[in-house]
Parts: sequence; C-alpha cells; structure tokens
Amino acid sequence: MRMRKKKNSDARIEKCERFLIREPETVLSSGIYAPFPKELSGAPVSLELGCGKGSFICEMAVRHPDTVFYAVERIDSVMLFALERRAAQLADAEANGTVLPDNVRFIIGNAANADVWFPAGSLSDIYLNFSDPWPKKGYYKRRMTYRDFLSVYARILAPGGRLHVKTDNTVLFDFTLEELKASPFRLEWQTRDLHGSEFANGNVMTEYESRFAAEGVKINALLAVLPEE
Repeated sequence: MRMRKKKNSDARIEKCERFLIREPETVLSSGIYAPFPKELSGAPVSLELGCGKGSFICEMAVRHPDTVFYAVERIDSVMLFALERRAAQLADAEANGTVLPDNVRFIIGNAANADVWFPAGSLSDIYLNFSDPWPKKGYYKRRMTYRDFLSVYARILAPGGRLHVKTDNTVLFDFTLEELKASPFRLEWQTRDLHGSEFANGNVMTEYESRFAAEGVKINALLAVLPEE
C-alpha cells in the first residue's frame, strides 16, 4: 500500500536539512566523515538500512557517542518521522542542559545502491531491522539478505565488519541463514528468541520490535562477521 504524503512534508523535511544527505554519492567524493564534526573523524561508521521512523538509530546514537551513524529509508514520508525524531531528541537534550553528539545523518534512497554511496571497506556495522520479507513467490531476490545484497555489504564493510539482522518473519530468517552459507560472512550467533536469550543485553528495539514484544512475538536475530584479512 502506498503511504499517503504527509501534510507540509517537504517544508518539514527542509527544516531538518542539516541531518539529511540529498545526494548520497557525495559521501564518496567528499569523504565519509565530511558531514560530521571534525572531532568524529576516524570514528567507527555504522549503517542502518531501512530505518523506518528512526527510533533505533536515534537511540544507538545516544548509546554510542563515539560512533557515526548513517540511516537509509526509501520512503520520504517515513523518513520525515526519523528526521523530526532526531531534531526533537537534540532539542530536548539541549533544553535539559545535555549536549548530545552530532553523529547521525539520513539518506532517502534505495538500499540496493549502498555500494554507490559508501567506499569499500569503510563500515564497521550494518543493521537490517525487520526488513520487508517479500513473501510472494519469485520475489526472493528483493530480500535484503539475498546473496547479491550480501555481496554489497561485504564490499563496504571493513574486514571484521559485522552484519546484524533482526526479524519476526521465520521464513525470511531461514532464507537468510541459507544465503549466508553462500556469502563471505561467518555466522557468529543466531537465536529464535532474542529477548529471551543471552544476546538481549544491550539490544535496542525498533518501533516494530516494541510492538511485537508487547504482543509476546518472538524475535529472530543473528550476527554475521566478515572474516579478517
């Protein structure tokens, strides 16, 4: 279903322009740290593909002030929420006398183009949270964990880089485990019940995840690592 355009969305997005990269290709030409304050140069770089309304990436930015984050979402009316969430987060902190690091930038675009945006070997972590499972027959190549996508992630992650996957969809999770076998990644761990497992410590929930947790839905999760060269 096509999401309805939000009222005054263009003007609202423009108010958050400082957090937005409109031409992702400039990350390659200007440098991956160019959009951030100089003191963050050389910090680990993490990427969330499909950030939705931004609750995960905004919380991660607070918990990891010495990491810079990029967040990608292809639907601008959804990205609007993420941009406004980040703006409100910084404004609220300032009003309370707290200074948060300026360590998040957003891209409106398609995750399939990730290797066009980011230099080879430049990322430490990639997060895929509740990606579209594309359940229709014949659509499996559109899944974010299809082997062609995994090859893209392997190119832009540094050696030892990590791929984090969370989903409520068991079909997608099983598919991901099989695709990883044909990829450069090594499966570090997996669980069919993230919130009831040893891996729940430090987990940051997304909007979907919070709702699923309240309903008692078990979350599948895994960590895959790119071998060191």
